[in-house]
Amino acid sequence: MSIDDARVHAANLNASAANGESAATQRRDVQAEMTFADFFSVYLEQYAKARKKTWRDDEHKFKVHLLPLHKKKMSGVTRQDVARIHIQIGKNQPAFANRVLALVSKVFNVAVEFGMWEGTNPATRIRHFKEQSRDRFLSSEEIQRFLNALAEEPSDVIRSFFMVSLLTGARRANVLAMRWDQIDLDRSVWKIPETKNGRPVTVPLVPMVAELLKSMDQGSDWVFPSPRSSASGHLQEPRKAWERILARAGIEDAHIHDLRRTMGSWQAITGASLPVIGKSLGHASQQATAIYARLNLDPVRAAMEKATDAMMGNKFKS
Repeated sequence: MSIDDARVHAANLNASAANGESAATQRRDVQAEMTFADFFSVYLEQYAKARKKTWRDDEHKFKVHLLPLHKKKMSGVTRQDVARIHIQIGKNQPAFANRVLALVSKVFNVAVEFGMWEGTNPATRIRHFKEQSRDRFLSSEEIQRFLNALAEEPSDVIRSFFMVSLLTGARRANVLAMRWDQIDLDRSVWKIPETKNGRPVTVPLVPMVAELLKSMDQGSDWVFPSPRSSASGHLQEPRKAWERILARAGIEDAHIHDLRRTMGSWQAITGASLPVIGKSLGHASQQATAIYARLNLDPVRAAMEKATDAMMGNKFKS
């Protein structure tokens, strides 16, 4: 072998060794990399619980809908993986599918923010499903069936929770975390120190709610204490009870949040103005109250008829 040939051969050996070491390093990096489930625990404990009142909803999405990603390394989660989950959920729940997609995207963004992962976010460039604002609320007939089914629920705490949710229109998270020191029964008001939009809200308590609260045990700091020991001390997730009640009532396609929408809808139907509805529900913007405009036609019709009578001077009335 000539000197030149030896030099080329040595260079090739060095390159092969370097490539081998690089590949071995990459394998070690992948093996040490966190799985999606590993980092989700970090996300939940160090990010979501400190910043999101709805962190339990994130936890539920992870446990129920993101199971295919649990054991994958962060770098092994592909856009195809995420799109497949998004499409599957979107067949029946397009808006919820978008929320799950947003959660996956947030988890990867937080991983980058924490310096615990580098790479392309696999939840980007996936087209969201078109959403329509949900306007489901309980009709008068459904309310009667709901109340009858609720009366059969054995837990006083559960029965009271759903009654307060229905008759205050407050968000589920706020009702779950309701404390006795937030309630002034003399003035029949409930002062929520912080809502989803970050602002305090004062909720009027109608007589039925005030009387219900007066009859309840006040031995705990929480209005709805947890029946089992929990970190928070208050009732956590009433979803199973909700499903039992709906099954007994024969009500379909209703979410717990629809109790809040029921209060707003019936205010609209009975003639309340949109600003009043928005204030009662603690909305931060008129857009959040806009869905009730379509239900507010009776007072509009009455006003138009009154104006027509005035314009025409009642000449055309029979």
